[in-house]
Amino acid sequence: MSARILDGNRIAAEIRAEVAAEIRALAGLGLRPGLAVVLVGNNPASEIYVRGKVKNSEELGIYSEKHTPPAGISTEELLEVVQDLNRRDEIDGILVQLPLPAHIETKNVLMAVDPAKDVDGFHPMNVGFLSTQRPGLVPCTPAGIVEILKRSNVPVAGREAVVVGRSDIVGKPTAMLLLNANATVTVCHSKTRDLAEVCRRADILVAAIGRAGMITRAFVKPGATVIDVGMNQITDRTEFDKFFKGNSKREQTFTTKGSTLIGDVHPEVAEVAGAITPVPGGVGPLTIAMLMANTVRAMRLRRGLRVPELSKA
Repeated sequence: MSARILDGNRIAAEIRAEVAAEIRALAGLGLRPGLAVVLVGNNPASEIYVRGKVKNSEELGIYSEKHTPPAGISTEELLEVVQDLNRRDEIDGILVQLPLPAHIETKNVLMAVDPAKDVDGFHPMNVGFLSTQRPGLVPCTPAGIVEILKRSNVPVAGREAVVVGRSDIVGKPTAMLLLNANATVTVCHSKTRDLAEVCRRADILVAAIGRAGMITRAFVKPGATVIDVGMNQITDRTEFDKFFKGNSKREQTFTTKGSTLIGDVHPEVAEVAGAITPVPGGVGPLTIAMLMANTVRAMRLRRGLRVPELSKA
């Protein structure tokens, strides 16, 4: 048996097309959503992410701005940047790219973002809205995970879901969304006893721990749906051989680039799972697509407009 591959690129393209149609309809009312991205300093990985976000915004018709204060900016100065964006009515979404430099008080900066413009869904007010099932803004990666399940016709209600990882950005909000969709949810972490046994109960297993290939076939119930949130870079030949020996396509990438990506799920899991998201090309593309959807949602909520359901599933 080989698992069905849940194609994140295809699903993200579907969502982007829906968002673009919505933006065109809003343009007819004289409205255009606006997104501001704040990138502090020169983190190469963050610069790539931000470029992708700005490019996607422009392609879909969202007005976008990039603010790039220097790495040495103080917390107080950065708070002023955020407050200025809070005051501007044409900006519907504010995204502060993480990580911030070590000397900046990250929590204070994230708390300063107007909850109505918090397109990352990190503000405690939006966390509260999610937990009490009120309209708000949901973190992009967890929202993307739910869209993958819905659009791949994976039943959630009444199913047993296990989330490995309890971060505020992915683990906890994913668990809350699955609970809101009537799954029975277990959240695991580094102190969980007999992790493999708990994971084997899952009809839906979400791996979000940041450890390359940690979830092996011993963790997976045959036929389960496995969502791999991990994004780990392999540069060591021994480690590459452990996961991808004999995989000619991966071998070519590794030889050319000197690295390849792997999720938190071991490739062997595809032999036992019923469905699985690949890395790359699984959850990753959904994160930016959901950011675009959140920006339009923020605009609608701020202006008291009806907020349509994203997918018809």
